[in-house]
Amino acid sequence: MALSQRLDLRQTQTLIMTPQLQQAIKLLQLSNVELAEYVEDQIERNPLLEREDNGPGDFTDSDPQDRSPVEPVQDVTGTDTLARVEHLPAQADAPLDTDFENVWTNSSATDPCESGANPPSAETEPAAMESLASWGTGGKADFSNDAPGLENTAPTSVSLRDHVSQQINLDFAKPADRLIARRLFELLDEAGYLVGDLNETAEALGCPVGRVEAVLTRLQRFDPPGLFARSLAECLALQLADRNRLDPAMQALLDNLDLLARRDLAALTTVCGVDREDLSDMIGEIRALDPKPALAFSHEPAQPVTPDILMRPGRDGGWVVELNNETLPKVLVNHRYYSEVSAATADKAARDYLSECFADANWLVKSLHQRATTILKVGTELVRQQQAFFAHGVQKLKPLILRDIAEAIGMHESTVSRVTSNKFIATPRGVFELKYFFTAAIAGADGREAHSAEAVRFRIKALIDDEPPDKVLSDDQIVEILRADGIDIARRTVAKYREALRIPSSVQRRREKSLAAWPA
Repeated sequence: MALSQRLDLRQTQTLIMTPQLQQAIKLLQLSNVELAEYVEDQIERNPLLEREDNGPGDFTDSDPQDRSPVEPVQDVTGTDTLARVEHLPAQADAPLDTDFENVWTNSSATDPCESGANPPSAETEPAAMESLASWGTGGKADFSNDAPGLENTAPTSVSLRDHVSQQINLDFAKPADRLIARRLFELLDEAGYLVGDLNETAEALGCPVGRVEAVLTRLQRFDPPGLFARSLAECLALQLADRNRLDPAMQALLDNLDLLARRDLAALTTVCGVDREDLSDMIGEIRALDPKPALAFSHEPAQPVTPDILMRPGRDGGWVVELNNETLPKVLVNHRYYSEVSAATADKAARDYLSECFADANWLVKSLHQRATTILKVGTELVRQQQAFFAHGVQKLKPLILRDIAEAIGMHESTVSRVTSNKFIATPRGVFELKYFFTAAIAGADGREAHSAEAVRFRIKALIDDEPPDKVLSDDQIVEILRADGIDIARRTVAKYREALRIPSSVQRRREKSLAAWPA
Protein backbone atom coordinates (compact mmCIF):
# COMPACT_ATOMS: atom_id res chain seq x y z
CA MET A 1 0.00 0.00 0.00
CA ALA A 2 1.51 3.25 -1.16
CA LEU A 3 1.71 6.20 1.21
CA SER A 4 0.84 9.64 -0.08
CA GLN A 5 0.00 13.10 1.23
CA ARG A 6 -3.31 14.85 0.71
CA LEU A 7 -5.09 17.99 1.96
CA ASP A 8 -8.56 17.70 3.53
CA LEU A 9 -10.92 20.48 4.62
CA ARG A 10 -13.17 19.75 7.60
CA GLN A 11 -15.73 21.92 9.34
CA THR A 12 -16.55 21.24 13.01
CA GLN A 13 -18.25 23.09 15.87
CA THR A 14 -16.64 23.19 19.32
CA LEU A 15 -17.25 25.21 22.44
CA ILE A 16 -14.16 27.10 23.53
CA MET A 17 -14.04 28.50 27.06
CA THR A 18 -12.69 31.96 26.32
CA PRO A 19 -11.44 34.11 29.22
CA GLN A 20 -14.53 36.29 28.86
CA LEU A 21 -16.85 33.28 29.10
CA GLN A 22 -14.95 31.99 32.11
CA GLN A 23 -15.35 35.39 33.75
CA ALA A 24 -19.11 35.40 33.12
CA ILE A 25 -19.47 31.92 34.64
CA LYS A 26 -17.36 32.94 37.62
CA LEU A 27 -19.45 36.05 38.26
CA LEU A 28 -22.64 34.01 38.07
CA GLN A 29 -21.76 31.78 41.01
CA LEU A 30 -20.22 34.46 43.25
CA SER A 31 -22.12 35.69 46.30
CA ASN A 32 -22.78 39.40 46.75
CA VAL A 33 -19.83 39.76 49.14
CA GLU A 34 -17.45 37.95 46.80
CA LEU A 35 -18.79 39.94 43.85
CA ALA A 36 -18.13 43.24 45.65
CA GLU A 37 -14.53 42.17 46.32
CA TYR A 38 -14.07 41.11 42.71
CA VAL A 39 -15.44 44.38 41.31
CA GLU A 40 -13.27 46.36 43.74
CA ASP A 41 -10.22 44.50 42.47
CA GLN A 42 -11.18 45.23 38.86
CA ILE A 43 -11.59 48.94 39.62
CA GLU A 44 -8.06 49.03 41.04
CA ARG A 45 -6.67 47.25 37.97
CA ASN A 46 -8.63 49.03 35.23
CA PRO A 47 -8.27 52.86 35.03
CA LEU A 48 -11.42 53.14 32.93
CA LEU A 49 -13.72 51.81 35.66
CA GLU A 50 -15.18 54.12 38.30
CA ARG A 51 -17.53 53.70 41.22
CA GLU A 52 -21.08 54.93 40.96
CA ASP A 53 -21.58 55.80 44.61
CA ASN A 54 -21.98 59.56 44.76
CA GLY A 55 -25.01 61.15 46.34
CA PRO A 56 -26.58 64.63 46.29
CA GLY A 57 -24.04 67.39 46.35
CA ASP A 58 -21.18 65.45 44.82
CA PHE A 59 -19.42 66.77 41.75
CA THR A 60 -18.44 65.14 38.48
CA ASP A 61 -15.90 66.27 35.93
CA SER A 62 -17.64 64.88 32.88
CA ASP A 63 -21.03 64.55 31.28
CA PRO A 64 -22.96 61.54 32.64
CA GLN A 65 -23.81 60.55 29.08
CA ASP A 66 -20.12 59.90 28.42
CA ARG A 67 -20.23 57.06 30.93
CA SER A 68 -21.77 53.61 30.59
CA PRO A 69 -23.84 52.57 33.60
CA VAL A 70 -22.88 49.13 34.79
CA GLU A 71 -25.78 48.75 37.18
CA PRO A 72 -28.11 46.21 35.58
CA VAL A 73 -31.86 45.96 35.95
CA GLN A 74 -32.30 49.72 36.37
CA ASP A 75 -35.88 49.28 35.25
CA VAL A 76 -36.45 47.05 38.29
CA THR A 77 -34.83 49.20 40.91
CA GLY A 78 -35.77 52.55 39.42
CA THR A 79 -32.58 54.30 40.51
CA ASP A 80 -30.14 56.36 38.54
CA THR A 81 -27.07 58.08 39.97
CA LEU A 82 -23.93 59.72 38.68
CA ALA A 83 -20.34 58.71 39.18
CA ARG A 84 -18.40 60.33 41.97
CA VAL A 85 -15.18 62.11 41.05
CA GLU A 86 -12.93 63.66 43.65
CA HIS A 87 -11.93 67.31 43.12
CA LEU A 88 -9.01 69.34 44.41
CA PRO A 89 -9.56 72.60 46.33
CA ALA A 90 -8.94 75.87 44.59
CA GLN A 91 -6.10 78.21 45.51
CA ALA A 92 -8.50 80.43 47.43
CA ASP A 93 -9.42 77.54 49.69
CA ALA A 94 -7.74 76.98 53.02
CA PRO A 95 -4.40 75.11 53.10
CA LEU A 96 -4.58 71.34 53.18
CA ASP A 97 -2.67 71.14 56.48
CA THR A 98 -5.11 73.38 58.36
CA ASP A 99 -6.66 71.87 61.46
CA PHE A 100 -10.19 73.18 61.21
CA GLU A 101 -10.99 72.11 64.76
CA ASN A 102 -8.43 74.65 66.02
CA VAL A 103 -9.61 77.57 63.87
CA TRP A 104 -11.78 80.22 65.55
CA THR A 105 -14.03 81.83 62.97
CA ASN A 106 -16.38 83.85 65.21
CA SER A 107 -14.51 87.15 65.16
CA SER A 108 -17.39 89.07 66.78
CA ALA A 109 -17.29 87.01 69.96
CA THR A 110 -15.05 87.96 72.83
CA ASP A 111 -13.26 85.39 74.90
CA PRO A 112 -14.04 86.18 78.53
CA CYS A 113 -11.01 84.17 79.61
CA GLU A 114 -8.54 86.09 77.42
CA SER A 115 -5.61 87.55 79.31
CA GLY A 116 -6.10 91.20 80.15
CA ALA A 117 -9.87 91.13 79.75
CA ASN A 118 -12.07 92.38 82.52
CA PRO A 119 -14.28 89.82 84.26
CA PRO A 120 -17.90 89.88 83.14
CA SER A 121 -20.05 92.36 84.99
CA ALA A 122 -23.73 92.08 85.82
CA GLU A 123 -24.60 93.80 82.56
CA THR A 124 -22.28 91.72 80.37
CA GLU A 125 -22.73 88.39 82.13
CA PRO A 126 -25.83 87.30 80.13
CA ALA A 127 -24.08 88.05 76.85
CA ALA A 128 -20.96 86.25 78.02
CA MET A 129 -22.94 83.21 79.10
CA GLU A 130 -24.72 83.21 75.75
CA SER A 131 -21.34 83.24 74.03
CA LEU A 132 -20.15 80.37 76.20
CA ALA A 133 -23.33 78.44 75.47
CA SER A 134 -22.70 78.82 71.74
CA TRP A 135 -19.40 76.95 72.14
CA GLY A 136 -21.22 73.74 73.07
CA THR A 137 -20.50 71.18 75.73
CA GLY A 138 -19.32 68.26 73.66
CA GLY A 139 -16.20 66.22 74.14
CA LYS A 140 -14.33 67.40 71.03
CA ALA A 141 -11.48 69.87 70.94
CA ASP A 142 -13.77 72.72 69.85
CA PHE A 143 -16.45 71.90 72.49
CA SER A 144 -18.90 71.04 69.71
CA ASN A 145 -22.04 69.04 70.33
CA ASP A 146 -21.70 66.69 67.35
CA ALA A 147 -19.92 63.98 69.32
CA PRO A 148 -21.83 60.67 69.45
CA GLY A 149 -23.96 60.09 72.48
CA LEU A 150 -23.48 57.33 74.99
CA GLU A 151 -26.26 55.25 73.42
CA ASN A 152 -24.46 55.41 70.05
CA THR A 153 -21.14 54.18 71.42
CA ALA A 154 -20.34 50.55 70.68
CA PRO A 155 -19.73 48.53 73.85
CA THR A 156 -16.25 47.15 74.32
CA SER A 157 -16.03 43.49 75.31
CA VAL A 158 -13.10 41.77 77.00
CA SER A 159 -11.59 38.81 75.22
CA LEU A 160 -10.89 35.52 76.95
CA ARG A 161 -7.15 35.98 76.44
CA ASP A 162 -7.09 39.33 78.22
CA HIS A 163 -9.33 38.04 81.01
CA VAL A 164 -7.20 34.97 81.71
CA SER A 165 -3.87 36.75 81.20
CA GLN A 166 -4.77 39.29 83.87
CA GLN A 167 -5.54 36.50 86.33
CA ILE A 168 -2.30 34.69 85.47
CA ASN A 169 -0.25 37.82 86.17
CA LEU A 170 -1.94 38.26 89.54
CA ASP A 171 -1.98 34.63 90.70
CA PHE A 172 1.44 33.34 89.59
CA ALA A 173 4.49 35.06 91.03
CA LYS A 174 7.16 32.77 89.56
CA PRO A 175 8.03 33.31 85.88
CA ALA A 176 8.25 29.55 85.26
CA ASP A 177 4.70 29.00 86.51
CA ARG A 178 3.49 31.86 84.34
CA LEU A 179 5.13 30.26 81.33
CA ILE A 180 3.40 26.94 82.05
CA ALA A 181 0.05 28.69 82.58
CA ARG A 182 0.29 30.55 79.27
CA ARG A 183 1.26 27.31 77.54
CA LEU A 184 -1.82 25.58 78.95
CA PHE A 185 -3.98 28.50 77.90
CA GLU A 186 -2.83 28.02 74.31
CA LEU A 187 -4.22 24.47 74.48
CA LEU A 188 -7.80 25.61 75.15
CA ASP A 189 -10.45 25.12 72.48
CA GLU A 190 -13.27 27.52 71.69
CA ALA A 191 -15.45 26.15 74.49
CA GLY A 192 -12.71 26.47 77.14
CA TYR A 193 -11.66 22.81 77.38
CA LEU A 194 -8.05 21.67 77.65
CA VAL A 195 -7.33 19.52 74.62
CA GLY A 196 -3.59 18.96 75.01
CA ASP A 197 -1.70 16.21 76.81
CA LEU A 198 0.03 17.17 80.07
CA ASN A 199 2.93 14.76 79.51
CA GLU A 200 3.70 16.29 76.10
CA THR A 201 3.43 19.77 77.58
CA ALA A 202 5.82 18.91 80.39
CA GLU A 203 8.28 17.36 77.94
CA ALA A 204 8.13 20.40 75.66
CA LEU A 205 8.74 22.79 78.56
CA GLY A 206 11.37 20.60 80.24
CA CYS A 207 9.66 20.44 83.63
CA PRO A 208 8.10 17.67 85.75
CA VAL A 209 4.55 16.60 85.05
CA GLY A 210 3.62 17.22 88.66
CA ARG A 211 4.43 20.91 88.31
CA VAL A 212 2.23 21.18 85.21
CA GLU A 213 -0.61 19.47 87.08
CA ALA A 214 -0.17 21.85 90.04
CA VAL A 215 -0.40 24.84 87.70
CA LEU A 216 -3.47 23.33 86.04
CA THR A 217 -5.14 22.90 89.43
CA ARG A 218 -4.68 26.61 90.13
CA LEU A 219 -5.89 27.52 86.66
CA GLN A 220 -9.10 25.55 87.20
CA ARG A 221 -9.99 27.98 90.01
CA PHE A 222 -9.96 30.92 87.60
CA ASP A 223 -13.01 32.86 86.49
CA PRO A 224 -15.24 31.80 84.83
CA PRO A 225 -15.58 28.47 86.66
CA GLY A 226 -15.21 25.49 84.38
CA LEU A 227 -12.23 26.67 82.35
CA PHE A 228 -9.30 24.30 81.76
CA ALA A 229 -11.53 21.24 82.22
CA ARG A 230 -10.63 18.09 80.33
CA SER A 231 -14.15 16.67 80.05
CA LEU A 232 -17.76 17.73 80.43
CA ALA A 233 -18.03 16.04 83.80
CA GLU A 234 -14.95 17.88 85.10
CA CYS A 235 -16.27 21.20 83.75
CA LEU A 236 -19.58 20.76 85.59
CA ALA A 237 -17.75 19.56 88.72
CA LEU A 238 -15.61 22.72 88.78
CA GLN A 239 -18.70 24.91 88.57
CA LEU A 240 -20.48 22.95 91.29
CA ALA A 241 -17.39 23.12 93.53
CA ASP A 242 -17.32 26.89 93.05
CA ARG A 243 -20.93 26.96 94.31
CA ASN A 244 -20.09 24.53 97.16
CA ARG A 245 -22.58 21.99 95.79
CA LEU A 246 -20.25 19.13 94.86
CA ASP A 247 -21.41 16.46 97.33
CA PRO A 248 -21.04 12.67 96.86
CA ALA A 249 -24.53 12.34 95.34
CA MET A 250 -23.80 15.06 92.79
CA GLN A 251 -20.43 13.50 92.00
CA ALA A 252 -22.16 10.18 91.37
CA LEU A 253 -24.54 11.95 88.99
CA LEU A 254 -21.61 13.49 87.11
CA ASP A 255 -19.93 10.10 86.85
CA ASN A 256 -23.05 8.74 85.12
CA LEU A 257 -23.93 11.47 82.65
CA ASP A 258 -24.64 8.79 80.05
CA LEU A 259 -27.62 7.68 82.12
CA LEU A 260 -28.82 11.27 82.30
CA ALA A 261 -28.51 11.60 78.53
CA ARG A 262 -30.68 8.49 78.11
CA ARG A 263 -33.16 9.84 80.69
CA ASP A 264 -32.79 6.64 82.72
CA LEU A 265 -34.10 8.16 85.94
CA ALA A 266 -34.67 4.88 87.74
CA ALA A 267 -31.01 3.93 87.39
CA LEU A 268 -29.90 7.40 88.49
CA THR A 269 -31.91 7.27 91.70
CA THR A 270 -30.23 3.96 92.53
CA VAL A 271 -26.71 5.13 91.68
CA CYS A 272 -26.97 8.46 93.49
CA GLY A 273 -28.85 7.06 96.48
CA VAL A 274 -31.51 9.78 96.45
CA ASP A 275 -35.25 9.90 95.93
CA ARG A 276 -37.09 11.34 92.91
CA GLU A 277 -37.51 14.81 94.40
CA ASP A 278 -33.81 15.18 95.24
CA LEU A 279 -32.82 13.85 91.84
CA SER A 280 -35.09 16.42 90.18
CA ASP A 281 -33.37 19.21 92.13
CA MET A 282 -29.93 17.89 91.19
CA ILE A 283 -30.84 17.72 87.50
CA GLY A 284 -32.15 21.29 87.74
CA GLU A 285 -28.78 22.42 89.11
CA ILE A 286 -26.98 20.62 86.28
CA ARG A 287 -29.15 22.38 83.71
CA ALA A 288 -28.30 25.77 85.25
CA LEU A 289 -24.56 25.26 84.60
CA ASP A 290 -22.65 26.41 81.52
CA PRO A 291 -21.12 23.50 79.59
CA LYS A 292 -19.08 25.91 77.41
CA PRO A 293 -17.77 28.67 79.70
CA ALA A 294 -15.44 30.26 77.16
CA LEU A 295 -18.26 31.15 74.75
CA ALA A 296 -19.44 33.92 77.09
CA PHE A 297 -16.54 36.12 76.00
CA SER A 298 -16.15 38.17 72.87
CA HIS A 299 -16.00 36.35 69.57
CA GLU A 300 -16.31 37.32 65.96
CA PRO A 301 -19.82 38.74 65.44
CA ALA A 302 -22.05 36.83 63.09
CA GLN A 303 -22.41 38.58 59.77
CA PRO A 304 -26.02 39.11 58.75
CA VAL A 305 -27.15 37.68 55.42
CA THR A 306 -27.82 40.29 52.75
CA PRO A 307 -30.52 39.01 50.39
CA ASP A 308 -29.93 39.23 46.65
CA ILE A 309 -33.65 39.21 45.80
CA LEU A 310 -36.48 41.09 47.49
CA MET A 311 -40.04 39.83 47.45
CA ARG A 312 -43.21 41.59 48.61
CA PRO A 313 -46.96 41.23 48.08
CA GLY A 314 -48.37 43.04 45.06
CA ARG A 315 -51.48 45.15 44.88
CA ASP A 316 -53.27 42.68 42.63
CA GLY A 317 -52.76 39.80 45.06
CA GLY A 318 -49.60 38.44 43.42
CA TRP A 319 -45.94 38.87 44.32
CA VAL A 320 -43.45 41.55 43.29
CA VAL A 321 -39.90 40.22 42.81
CA GLU A 322 -36.97 42.60 42.38
CA LEU A 323 -33.23 42.65 42.85
CA ASN A 324 -31.74 44.16 45.99
CA ASN A 325 -30.13 47.42 44.89
CA GLU A 326 -27.63 47.24 47.76
CA THR A 327 -26.00 44.10 46.35
CA LEU A 328 -25.68 45.35 42.78
CA PRO A 329 -22.19 46.63 41.87
CA LYS A 330 -22.28 50.29 40.92
CA VAL A 331 -19.45 51.01 38.48
CA LEU A 332 -19.17 53.09 35.31
CA VAL A 333 -16.99 53.06 32.22
CA ASN A 334 -15.51 56.50 31.57
CA HIS A 335 -15.76 56.93 27.79
CA ARG A 336 -14.54 60.53 27.85
CA TYR A 337 -11.36 59.65 29.68
CA TYR A 338 -10.73 56.82 27.20
CA SER A 339 -11.25 59.17 24.23
CA GLU A 340 -8.99 61.89 25.63
CA VAL A 341 -6.15 59.56 26.56
CA SER A 342 -6.38 57.62 23.29
CA ALA A 343 -6.21 60.82 21.24
CA ALA A 344 -3.22 62.12 23.21
CA THR A 345 -1.26 58.84 23.12
CA ALA A 346 0.96 58.04 20.13
CA ASP A 347 2.69 54.98 21.60
CA LYS A 348 1.30 51.76 20.15
CA ALA A 349 1.82 49.74 23.34
CA ALA A 350 -0.07 52.33 25.40
CA ARG A 351 -2.91 52.42 22.88
CA ASP A 352 -3.14 48.62 22.91
CA TYR A 353 -3.23 48.68 26.70
CA LEU A 354 -6.07 51.22 26.70
CA SER A 355 -7.99 49.20 24.12
CA GLU A 356 -7.62 46.07 26.22
CA CYS A 357 -8.78 47.91 29.36
CA PHE A 358 -11.75 49.34 27.47
CA ALA A 359 -12.76 45.92 26.15
CA ASP A 360 -12.42 44.34 29.60
CA ALA A 361 -14.51 47.10 31.18
CA ASN A 362 -17.28 46.73 28.62
CA TRP A 363 -17.28 42.98 29.01
CA LEU A 364 -17.52 43.36 32.78
CA VAL A 365 -20.55 45.62 32.25
CA LYS A 366 -22.18 42.99 30.07
CA SER A 367 -21.37 40.14 32.46
CA LEU A 368 -22.78 41.99 35.46
CA HIS A 369 -25.95 42.85 33.58
CA GLN A 370 -26.36 39.25 32.42
CA ARG A 371 -25.76 37.99 35.96
CA ALA A 372 -28.42 40.27 37.44
CA THR A 373 -30.91 39.40 34.72
CA THR A 374 -30.38 35.66 35.21
CA ILE A 375 -30.74 35.89 39.00
CA LEU A 376 -33.96 37.85 38.64
CA LYS A 377 -35.31 35.39 36.08
CA VAL A 378 -34.55 32.37 38.28
CA GLY A 379 -35.94 34.05 41.40
CA THR A 380 -39.16 35.02 39.64
CA GLU A 381 -39.72 31.46 38.42
CA LEU A 382 -39.00 30.05 41.88
CA VAL A 383 -41.63 32.32 43.40
CA ARG A 384 -44.11 31.28 40.72
CA GLN A 385 -43.43 27.58 41.30
CA GLN A 386 -43.65 27.84 45.12
CA GLN A 387 -46.62 30.18 45.50
CA ALA A 388 -48.35 27.72 47.83
CA PHE A 389 -45.37 27.83 50.19
CA PHE A 390 -45.45 31.63 50.49
CA ALA A 391 -49.22 31.60 50.96
CA HIS A 392 -49.67 28.67 53.40
CA GLY A 393 -46.26 27.72 54.81
CA VAL A 394 -43.72 24.93 54.61
CA GLN A 395 -46.37 22.21 54.65
CA LYS A 396 -47.29 23.31 51.12
CA LEU A 397 -43.73 23.29 49.77
CA LYS A 398 -43.81 21.32 46.53
CA PRO A 399 -40.97 19.06 45.31
CA LEU A 400 -38.72 20.85 42.84
CA ILE A 401 -35.52 20.08 40.95
CA LEU A 402 -33.14 22.18 38.88
CA ARG A 403 -34.51 20.77 35.63
CA ASP A 404 -37.97 22.21 36.34
CA ILE A 405 -36.64 25.77 36.60
CA ALA A 406 -34.19 25.32 33.71
CA GLU A 407 -36.92 24.15 31.33
CA ALA A 408 -39.27 26.95 32.41
CA ILE A 409 -36.77 29.77 31.75
CA GLY A 410 -34.92 28.15 28.83
CA MET A 411 -31.51 27.73 30.48
CA HIS A 412 -29.21 24.86 31.34
CA GLU A 413 -29.34 23.11 34.69
CA SER A 414 -25.73 24.07 35.44
CA THR A 415 -26.63 27.74 35.02
CA VAL A 416 -29.53 27.42 37.47
CA SER A 417 -27.25 25.59 39.89
CA ARG A 418 -24.69 28.40 39.80
CA VAL A 419 -27.37 31.05 40.23
CA THR A 420 -28.92 29.39 43.27
CA SER A 421 -25.59 28.87 45.07
CA ASN A 422 -24.99 31.38 47.89
CA LYS A 423 -27.95 33.53 46.79
CA PHE A 424 -30.70 34.51 49.21
CA ILE A 425 -34.21 35.86 48.86
CA ALA A 426 -36.06 37.96 51.46
CA THR A 427 -39.70 36.89 51.66
CA PRO A 428 -42.57 37.66 54.04
CA ARG A 429 -41.80 34.28 55.65
CA GLY A 430 -38.11 35.05 56.21
CA VAL A 431 -34.80 34.96 54.37
CA PHE A 432 -34.10 31.71 52.51
CA GLU A 433 -31.30 30.45 50.33
CA LEU A 434 -32.50 29.69 46.83
CA LYS A 435 -31.29 26.11 47.27
CA TYR A 436 -33.87 25.70 50.04
CA PHE A 437 -36.73 25.48 47.53
CA PHE A 438 -35.21 22.47 45.73
CA THR A 439 -36.23 19.35 47.64
CA ALA A 440 -36.63 15.70 46.81
CA ALA A 441 -40.06 14.23 46.13
CA ILE A 442 -41.75 11.61 48.29
CA ALA A 443 -44.40 9.61 46.51
CA GLY A 444 -48.00 9.94 47.53
CA ALA A 445 -50.03 7.00 48.78
CA ASP A 446 -52.57 5.42 46.43
CA GLY A 447 -51.29 7.38 43.46
CA ARG A 448 -51.79 10.80 45.04
CA GLU A 449 -49.65 13.86 44.39
CA ALA A 450 -46.01 13.72 45.50
CA HIS A 451 -44.87 15.63 48.59
CA SER A 452 -41.74 17.63 49.30
CA ALA A 453 -39.20 16.09 51.67
CA GLU A 454 -38.98 19.36 53.61
CA ALA A 455 -42.75 19.41 54.05
CA VAL A 456 -42.67 15.83 55.32
CA ARG A 457 -39.95 16.72 57.85
CA PHE A 458 -42.07 19.61 59.03
CA ARG A 459 -45.05 17.27 59.39
CA ILE A 460 -43.00 14.79 61.45
CA LYS A 461 -41.79 17.55 63.76
CA ALA A 462 -45.32 18.87 64.22
CA LEU A 463 -46.61 15.41 65.13
CA ILE A 464 -43.87 14.90 67.74
CA ASP A 465 -44.34 18.39 69.22
CA ASP A 466 -48.06 17.79 69.69
CA GLU A 467 -47.80 14.29 71.18
CA PRO A 468 -49.01 13.99 74.80
CA PRO A 469 -46.56 12.72 77.46
CA ASP A 470 -48.61 9.56 78.04
CA LYS A 471 -48.91 8.72 74.31
CA VAL A 472 -45.48 9.18 72.73
CA LEU A 473 -45.53 8.26 69.05
CA SER A 474 -43.18 5.60 67.77
CA ASP A 475 -41.73 5.66 64.26
CA ASP A 476 -44.22 3.01 63.12
CA GLN A 477 -47.15 5.04 64.41
CA ILE A 478 -45.82 8.14 62.59
CA VAL A 479 -45.65 6.09 59.38
CA GLU A 480 -49.29 5.07 59.78
CA ILE A 481 -50.39 8.68 60.36
CA LEU A 482 -48.47 9.93 57.34
CA ARG A 483 -49.86 7.21 55.09
CA ALA A 484 -53.35 8.15 56.21
CA ASP A 485 -52.53 11.70 55.07
CA GLY A 486 -51.48 10.41 51.65
CA ILE A 487 -47.69 10.22 52.18
CA ASP A 488 -46.06 6.92 51.24
CA ILE A 489 -42.97 6.74 53.44
CA ALA A 490 -40.89 3.99 55.04
CA ARG A 491 -40.07 3.70 58.73
CA ARG A 492 -36.32 4.06 58.12
CA THR A 493 -37.01 7.32 56.28
CA VAL A 494 -38.95 8.63 59.26
CA ALA A 495 -36.06 7.66 61.54
CA LYS A 496 -33.59 9.40 59.23
CA TYR A 497 -35.63 12.63 59.14
CA ARG A 498 -36.14 12.49 62.91
CA GLU A 499 -32.41 12.15 63.53
CA ALA A 500 -31.69 14.99 61.09
CA LEU A 501 -34.05 17.17 63.16
CA ARG A 502 -32.15 16.08 66.32
CA ILE A 503 -35.26 14.55 67.82
CA PRO A 504 -34.59 11.60 70.17
CA SER A 505 -36.28 8.24 69.88
CA SER A 506 -39.66 7.51 71.38
CA VAL A 507 -38.05 5.81 74.40
CA GLN A 508 -35.89 8.82 75.19
CA ARG A 509 -38.77 11.23 74.60
CA ARG A 510 -40.96 9.25 77.00
CA ARG A 511 -38.26 9.46 79.68
CA GLU A 512 -37.71 13.15 79.07
CA LYS A 513 -41.40 14.00 79.28
CA SER A 514 -41.79 11.92 82.40
CA LEU A 515 -38.90 13.89 83.90
CA ALA A 516 -40.63 17.15 83.01
CA ALA A 517 -43.73 15.90 84.83
CA TRP A 518 -41.77 15.37 88.06
CA PRO A 519 -42.36 17.89 90.89
CA ALA A 520 -39.94 20.81 90.82
